[in-house]
Amino acid sequence: MITPRRRGLRALTAVLAATTLVGLAGCAGGTDQPAPQQSISPEGVDDGSTLTLWTRAPLEKQAKLLVEAYNASHENQVELTVVPNDDYVAKVGAAAGSNGLPDLFAADIVYVPNWVKQGLFQDISAQIDGLDFKDQINKGHLAAGTADGKEHVLPFVLDLSMMFWNKELFAEAGLDPEKAPANLAEYAEAAKKVQALGKDGVYGTATGLNCGGCLVFTWFPSIWADGEQVLGDGGATSLLSSDTATSVYDTWRDLWTSGAVLPSSQDEAGPTWTAAFTEGKVGLMFYPATLLSSTPFDVGVAGIPGPKGGASTFVGGDGIGVSKDSKKSAQAWNFLNWMMSEDAQVGVLAKNNDVVSRADFANNEYAAKDPRLVTINEVAGKGDTPVALNFQQAFNAPGSPWLTLVRNAVLEGTDTVAADNDQITAILQQ
Repeated sequence: MITPRRRGLRALTAVLAATTLVGLAGCAGGTDQPAPQQSISPEGVDDGSTLTLWTRAPLEKQAKLLVEAYNASHENQVELTVVPNDDYVAKVGAAAGSNGLPDLFAADIVYVPNWVKQGLFQDISAQIDGLDFKDQINKGHLAAGTADGKEHVLPFVLDLSMMFWNKELFAEAGLDPEKAPANLAEYAEAAKKVQALGKDGVYGTATGLNCGGCLVFTWFPSIWADGEQVLGDGGATSLLSSDTATSVYDTWRDLWTSGAVLPSSQDEAGPTWTAAFTEGKVGLMFYPATLLSSTPFDVGVAGIPGPKGGASTFVGGDGIGVSKDSKKSAQAWNFLNWMMSEDAQVGVLAKNNDVVSRADFANNEYAAKDPRLVTINEVAGKGDTPVALNFQQAFNAPGSPWLTLVRNAVLEGTDTVAADNDQITAILQQ
């Protein structure tokens, strides 16, 4: 069983991965190009073949549901292997080097650009381009799997960052529990009002100030919400010293110095970053949408606002594609094609309170029962997924230059944002 706290970890975009992608190109046996494009019918082939699929443990629930539904309705049968999260990168690297990858495998979306470049996925552009609903598929995941104009992955499971607030604490603080803060200034004001309640162990807000993955997942959307970007030059330049980005840091610096941030946020490296909110001890925070169904009290949900307003989200989760080693690409496409259908998106994912990957299914029969789910699905279309080959080293790794920038700006109040941003760019360009 995956507990709510453990499920929150998958929102970290692999912040806890013990290994990085360094050296994986060598493990891939020097393969720089995906397998040649094959002629495959729009639906693929369903001829009773056995397909293999790997996913990492945080996605076990969704993967099992999808595989069980596919196997029950198709001649092809998918054999699912669930790999511990911390072992996944190493297992994929070893399999790539020995030509032993499964037919299909999912990958944390921040790893996808690197694995695409290394040729671990087959080119499925012709199949994706042939879908009459292609423009409805989440654009961030498609972009992460696109190289040289060729597409290699589809969304497997989406994980979004959203603004959650505790309606009971809002009401106690004299705030409208049905109204979302419209911008970062209102967010900070609400946090301070909850803090002013003076309740033992209760704080206005919380975050993970020693967790690069937590911070990209929850702070990048504030920049996107104001219409700005976090990366330029195809992911080779950091834009995190802009006026908008600096305004985000300044807001959190003010929250920190005012005492409205959960003190343990200073050293929070990921494992318990959502725990205090789930326990009802935090007024509002930027939080994984996947935890909505397991949050044990009434919460409001909205997109993450920027300094000027708006709403956005980090579209995380995993993409999935056909491996370079598969000899059953037509059958594998049959699974992928079905995975994007209404039967899978609505009948499996939405039915189990997961986010759909197609915008045209956002307001489905299951989401309609809870307006918050409609909000989450709609904000997914306003979000983004940053694409950079060295994303792990620049942002998620312990001691990354991104963490240095945030800790200097928020905890120390030093005027080093520009210099720290240059260090991020240096890593991105290695």
